Amino acid sequence: MKFKYAAVLSIVTLLSVGCANVESQSQQPENQPQAETVAETPAAGNVKSSGAFIDAEHPTKGTASIVTENGKKYIQFDEKFKSDNGPDLFVILHKDDKLPITGIKEADYVSIAPLKSTNGAQKYEVPENVDVSNFKSVAIWCRKFNATFGYAVLKA
Repeated sequence: MKFKYAAVLSIVTLLSVGCANVESQSQQPENQPQAETVAETPAAGNVKSSGAFIDAEHPTKGTASIVTENGKKYIQFDEKFKSDNGPDLFVILHKDDKLPITGIKEADYVSIAPLKSTNGAQKYEVPENVDVSNFKSVAIWCRKFNATFGYAVLKA
């Protein structure tokens, strides 16, 4: 009985603390889309949709927008963007407007790029083969623990 209790407690602790304040690893796996990331102040561009970040596993603030510039689509975060640090953080597009805190399904999202910074204005090029109209939200996602840090519901 003690072993069973200790095992359950260990698992709960691992899941609860797993993504919190751990150095991010910036390796991009070979099977992820090659998206250009730009860590500069985004231009206004032609905003298609946007939304304010909602906390999930961790506090996440700011606004995410889908913009078009020179025929390319970008996910853009404003200068007020801020999220906790964690391992293996990615910017993703998700099909739903309400994301689970943990356990998102691979069929429901597309990974855009590793998160470059946990604060400040930044933008990420959306690969040409991704139709942004199929997605309702942008999220900061910890791939290692399959945990949603925060997400923004996109509205026109």
